[in-house]
Amino acid sequence: MSFASEVAAALERFPRVRLADFPTPLHPLPRLSKALGRPIYMKRDDLAGPALGGNKTRKLEYLMAEAQERGARKIVTYGGLQSNHARLTAAAANRFGLETHLFYFEPRPARLTGNLLLNQILGAKMHFVPLGAEGKGGMTLAMTNRLVRLLALLRVGPHYFIPVGGHCWRGCLGYVRAALEIEEQARGLGVEQGWVIAAAGSGGTLAGLMVGLRGVGSRLRALGVDIGKLWKGFPASIARVANEMSRHLALNRHFHASDVPLIEARYAGRAYGVPSDAGNEAMRMMARLEGIVLDPIYTGKALAGMFDLAGRGELGRDEPLIFVHTGGAPALWAEIKTKDAAARSADADA
Repeated sequence: MSFASEVAAALERFPRVRLADFPTPLHPLPRLSKALGRPIYMKRDDLAGPALGGNKTRKLEYLMAEAQERGARKIVTYGGLQSNHARLTAAAANRFGLETHLFYFEPRPARLTGNLLLNQILGAKMHFVPLGAEGKGGMTLAMTNRLVRLLALLRVGPHYFIPVGGHCWRGCLGYVRAALEIEEQARGLGVEQGWVIAAAGSGGTLAGLMVGLRGVGSRLRALGVDIGKLWKGFPASIARVANEMSRHLALNRHFHASDVPLIEARYAGRAYGVPSDAGNEAMRMMARLEGIVLDPIYTGKALAGMFDLAGRGELGRDEPLIFVHTGGAPALWAEIKTKDAAARSADADA
């Protein structure tokens, strides 16, 4: 049995519901490849799942299965105001008749836009608690999860709790499965080595890719681009969940914080949820060369990081690059609305 078959068999031990058709495509990007002078590909996880889709669909397939097994009636999770994870959680929960509660640690905006508007359409109950407990970079993921879980218990009562971004060993199994897809698809395209690059918000996507690619002995290397400067001890949190996955999958792999291939803070811009000039320019380049729309909060910043790293020679010189499109278009609509409102305000003041 091959390493890939062993990992695939290990994954089958864990219950999973189906929220999307997998595998998602791995597309070559010929015009962008010509512009950068090396082969560029895109893994289209933006096409996966309900309510406009996104990468968190993979995690929710495992998490919703466990919620069903436990007989849960309410689902709780949290995130930033334009959290794709929160929106997808609400959509997935609706498929099973579960009530969704979404927690945000900022004031309720005067106008709901982007993912927040979709949450309202989906019927999710949104709780705005401006405590500053998330997204400031001063707390670890584990500490924040514990605090939110306690708050949710007091406000909502018994529930199934999903950590921010689905960042737990069970949820991150979805990206071990994605790593197997990428390895097989890349080989089918003649790509045997190179980089697999993804935005890192809560780090679960990166953790799953690390475990999956190492588990099958791939010559592809995962790399995460931090898009928010959100967490204290971020690499250690990613290593911890990777080790938990490895143990449950019986892979005999161990990761230290120093093993985590993460570019911290460099491309995050001013803060999580705030677009960067470089990220916006990368979005425009992708749209105009390949007709593919990214978002300003996650994928735009990650792509800008990939461009800069490639230009500096930090990703080799001619190795193929595989960019994971994790979705997030609703956040782009929110940014457009915000800019339109600002422009109207400026016109009124003139």
